Amino acid sequence: MRKSFSFPYFIVKVGFTLLALYITAIYLMTNLPIYGRSYFDWFLTIAIVTWVLVFIGLAHETRLTSRFVGIFVKGLPPRWLRIIMDLLDRYTNKDGLLARLAAVQRSEYLDATALAAAVKQKVVGQDVVADEVAATLRRRLAQVARDKPVGVFLFVGPPGVGKTEMGKQFARNLKRGFIFEDMSTCSNPAGAERLFGVPPGYSGSDRYGTLTGGLRDQENSLVLLDEIEKAHVDVQKRFLTAWNDGFVTESSSGQKVPTNRAIFVATTNAAADRIGELAREITDRDKLLTAVHNVLKEAGFPAEVLSRIDEVFVFNPLQGLDLARVAIIQIVNIVESYGLELDQGGIDDMILFDAMQRAEVLQTAGGVRAVIRALEKRIADVLIEARQKGARRVKLTMNESDLDMVQVTITG
Repeated sequence: MRKSFSFPYFIVKVGFTLLALYITAIYLMTNLPIYGRSYFDWFLTIAIVTWVLVFIGLAHETRLTSRFVGIFVKGLPPRWLRIIMDLLDRYTNKDGLLARLAAVQRSEYLDATALAAAVKQKVVGQDVVADEVAATLRRRLAQVARDKPVGVFLFVGPPGVGKTEMGKQFARNLKRGFIFEDMSTCSNPAGAERLFGVPPGYSGSDRYGTLTGGLRDQENSLVLLDEIEKAHVDVQKRFLTAWNDGFVTESSSGQKVPTNRAIFVATTNAAADRIGELAREITDRDKLLTAVHNVLKEAGFPAEVLSRIDEVFVFNPLQGLDLARVAIIQIVNIVESYGLELDQGGIDDMILFDAMQRAEVLQTAGGVRAVIRALEKRIADVLIEARQKGARRVKLTMNESDLDMVQVTITG
């Protein structure tokens, strides 16, 4: 590829060339009488021009003359512009590009305590995990040079305890992109095409995979691989390069997409009951992680995949009032999704008590999440009717004669 022409370096080179000629001329005038005064004046003029050009070149190199040179070159013919202007100056914001390059691999310093506190406001009952993840990220983001992802984490625990939500909240509070991949859609080897693209010559090869495309557009994203245990083993192994070598290859073009600025979080419900028992029985963290690794291997996780995971975080089942807190968050989200606000004190305690009892029964089938999905079906129609009547605020109460019936009262 032809090297682009650099105006600053050209000026400096020419300047020093003319300066060398002047020094040579002085030497000749000193030793040969045939050179008269007119020749001396001529070379003196060249010397002055030389130094002017040298200082212009240096000033341009330090970007002190950007405004003045910009005004001057705008009036030049296009052919001259192509000759004297650096391509970066001509076609883009060179300073902005340099700033972005400087930011790559720059260490980041974050307040782990503040980060964990922000996540805890949205994820209930997993304070220990939030603290551990925040502390781990603080250490890893402080590293200046990385040839691997910031972190590859595995969130382990029963369904409906906040694994996915915690990943979302960390991405949001770190101001990173968020790429969500439902790994249950990759139950056969062909599922890898959705993530990594389709080989050339096949239908769909004109576009990137969802994972490679997302990382190409925003390299510092948090990638959440939900229910990774449901993905085919071959699909799981496709991540080894991303986690070990710091890049992932897009199948349609062969392009290597960097992963060394990304955070990978995989979630799993595999062996959740057994892992929950281990978490209650083993207090030493290192011993617990070793036991969890062994259980996950027995559950079918490839050993080479587990060996690439940096940290395993165990989520505890929700109990007691934590179930009620999660239910409140979900109910508020449902009401707001229909364009309404929930009045203060607007959730009947009987609704929460019922949700807590059902969640404990359905812990292995989705816990609070399954209960809230059922609740949404029960109140969706009445919320729509309230909205159509012009309501802005509502209150939810349990029908005493029919405990499966939730009433919506308009309060504003």
